[in-house]
Amino acid sequence: MPAAMTDVEIATSAAQAGADVLRKYWEELGKEDADLKSRNDWVSAADRESEHAIIAAIRAHCPDDTFLGEEGGRRAGTSARTWIIDPLDGTSNYLQHFPMWCVSIALRQNDETIAGVIYEPLRDLYFTAERGAGAFRNGERMHISTQDRVEGAFLATGFPFRAQEYIESYVAIFTDVIRISKGVRRAGSAALDLAYTAASVFDGFFEMHLSAWDVAAGSLLVTEAGGVVTDFSGGQRWLERGNIVGAAPGVHAELLAIIGRHTSEDQLTHKR
Repeated sequence: MPAAMTDVEIATSAAQAGADVLRKYWEELGKEDADLKSRNDWVSAADRESEHAIIAAIRAHCPDDTFLGEEGGRRAGTSARTWIIDPLDGTSNYLQHFPMWCVSIALRQNDETIAGVIYEPLRDLYFTAERGAGAFRNGERMHISTQDRVEGAFLATGFPFRAQEYIESYVAIFTDVIRISKGVRRAGSAALDLAYTAASVFDGFFEMHLSAWDVAAGSLLVTEAGGVVTDFSGGQRWLERGNIVGAAPGVHAELLAIIGRHTSEDQLTHKR
């Protein structure tokens, strides 16, 4: 009798199933005669079908678990385990045929993320982590950057385009950061930004107004690679509040200080 699959193996297999769906629609989106309505319809279908494929793959091994997905919402199970799924992170990129998108799957139990997988299909890159066992990219151990200051750091971020009330504060943070950092990239996928932070491509990442499925897997990757992850107030409620800083320890501390200069208590404690 074959050995039971680990949670990371289950999530990896499920991510592959979702990615198979996304690749199919990606080819259609690349056709020159695809009009905007068709493209939007295809992306919506890709999102839904990818999530369905992911959940089906996980349920085959874990039928009693709960699922929280971007498309289908919460599907309650009877166990204490919850899978948090983003079937397509980087939807706008995908729609525009910009090759920066992924599948993100995390497993939480007892208020802790215990496993996470981010799969970038176009580069065939698997970012995986299990609590207490490290973080890996295609089987190779990842380590957070040794950069210890924002000055000279290479950073990633995103803009809160659905929360216009935060734009002024965010621009102020961004201005302070770009004045001293090596550079800031806005690639359009929070999950991949965190994955690449864990891989020390980026020295840190910060963003606000995110959802749990955007950051659940990536936050575990960063911490298991040796980084620090908090919300904007330095606490551990980024899944609830939707704001997150994940970075090398020294960079993280300085980013928090910069953010604190430009954000109100309401912004720091805002709940999604």
